[in-house]
Amino acid sequence: MTKSDTLVEPNSVHADVSKEIEENLLASLAVLNSQSMNSTIVLTKRASGGKLLAGVSGTTSYGWFLVKLMWVDEEHRRTGIGTTLMQEAEQRAKSLGCHGAWLDTSNPKAHEFYLRLGYSDFGKLSNPPGNEPLGHCRWFMKKVLRPE
Repeated sequence: MTKSDTLVEPNSVHADVSKEIEENLLASLAVLNSQSMNSTIVLTKRASGGKLLAGVSGTTSYGWFLVKLMWVDEEHRRTGIGTTLMQEAEQRAKSLGCHGAWLDTSNPKAHEFYLRLGYSDFGKLSNPPGNEPLGHCRWFMKKVLRPE
């Protein structure tokens, strides 16, 4: 690739370009690898006025459900909304043929939340001493959805 072939996308189109890259990657992988259906799962909980209270978003591939995003409004944490959304997302993933779920988080409170939901660590990425941000850690977690 020459310098003139490089295109830097403006921030406003990053999401669209990222989606286009992902779609092309998944299409090329599907030709090379046998896999289960690639599906997107998005669940939300909204207040009666429409305000977003919580949401989970993920994709299925190769029999796994990847939880990409999970968020609960600060005022509604520890009310069961997050647990309910995660359980519903996992059920939908199972119905699409997924045997397991995986995710990553760098939030210690979220790590504890996922542990309570039955997820376990399968990897950890930590910043070495002297590197910023100090003490940063990302946990990679998985959960069996359908026992063998």
